[in-house]
Amino acid sequence: MKQLISIEINGEVHELAVAPQDSLLHVLREELGLIGTKKGCDTGGCGCCTVQIDGRAVYSCMTYAMSVQGKPVVTIEGITENGQLDPLQQAFIDAGAVQCGYCTCGTIMAARELLATVPDPDESQIRHAIAGNLCRCTGYQKIVDAIKLAAANSA
Repeated sequence: MKQLISIEINGEVHELAVAPQDSLLHVLREELGLIGTKKGCDTGGCGCCTVQIDGRAVYSCMTYAMSVQGKPVVTIEGITENGQLDPLQQAFIDAGAVQCGYCTCGTIMAARELLATVPDPDESQIRHAIAGNLCRCTGYQKIVDAIKLAAANSA
């Protein structure tokens, strides 16, 4: 049986009827049309579905939609400002860290949490922060370079 809940996503409040088993990923993609958050493994093993809840990177496929009521959720669509790419998005482009793009959104969301807490991370910290995000295209070095670039550009 569905229940009416209120969820704040990317600064906008949405009133939605969700079933108790509905994942946040399902609600984002199927109910709200926010398809930047990808569905990969649907078991919390790939990181494609990473979003931020209260500034923390979480797998939306493993998060019940009902559990985010009253907490701000930010997706990849919510990090641009006035049509401008987020500095991290731009750094991924500049460093060539975007190939097939499937992991990119989740990796950026995980990296945003890192940069919010560690503005100038070393390579070990970066690799630890993105360890839950699988990429089959870049071999990770370009992703690490992009995160370093974003940190340097924000300094």
